[in-house]
Amino acid sequence: MELIHKFLEYLSLEKNYSQHTLTAYQKDIQDFFHFLESEFSVDDPASVTHSYIRTWIVYLNGLGIANRSVNRKLTALKSFYNYLQKIEAVVKNPLSGQKSLKTSKKVIIPFSEREIESSLLIEDDAYTPFEQLRNKLIIHLLYATGIRQAELIGLKLQNVDFETSTIKVLGKRNKERIIPIYPEILEELKRYKEQRDAVGAEVFNFFITKRGRKLYGALVYRVINSYFSKVSTKEKKSPHVLRHSYATDLINQGADLNSVKELLGHSSLAATQVYTHNSLDKLKQVYNQAHPRSAKKK
Repeated sequence: MELIHKFLEYLSLEKNYSQHTLTAYQKDIQDFFHFLESEFSVDDPASVTHSYIRTWIVYLNGLGIANRSVNRKLTALKSFYNYLQKIEAVVKNPLSGQKSLKTSKKVIIPFSEREIESSLLIEDDAYTPFEQLRNKLIIHLLYATGIRQAELIGLKLQNVDFETSTIKVLGKRNKERIIPIYPEILEELKRYKEQRDAVGAEVFNFFITKRGRKLYGALVYRVINSYFSKVSTKEKKSPHVLRHSYATDLINQGADLNSVKELLGHSSLAATQVYTHNSLDKLKQVYNQAHPRSAKKK
């Protein structure tokens, strides 16, 4: 559909959406219209009513798709119709009154300092010496900077500044940010780069596979899951948990939310406030242990 193509161009050129988001939006919108065409022989966006939207939601729920995933699809479709209104291709947005489905709140439990330290001491013979060096640096850098998995994969050689002890990452919607790194990480980056250069990389990405190619998401996830499965019993073991651990530890040590927001590359403070959950729990624990009235037996 030509309108979908124009919409994706608009998101890419004017909104700076990432390729990952564009691909997801395209699939969600195309799936919706494939459903309409097969069920109701409808292929004109202007003919879509709210009742079609409700039928689609019921269909998705019947497939066992979680409400969180359905909400993502609704967001893509709503954005598409907002664009169609903008270019006057439709008069009304059939999703204007559609509320997000209720979802259970996921509480991510961060890794403890002990778990992170233990993961960095692991010697795993399943990996080559170069891979072991790289894997531990991946874990340490994710925890030391809070960068996203995609930002780590996209990190280029020129983005690591050894003179200023900083890295430059390209975040969501192509927003760049500078993140400071401490001396220990800086030395690890230098040691890794020497080994990386010896491998003979085919790409300019800082992190590479043992064959010199660009890293990919499944590999990074596998590394994190593999290493932390040996030191942690937490259910969730992923790059995002390390990002969560970074933010939680900063807040626990007194960093203000605005500073953490900038370091994480969040567009709004509301997104950063998610990480205060564990900090509040820690404050409650300290309060209950320290306040004389709180500890007083009834």
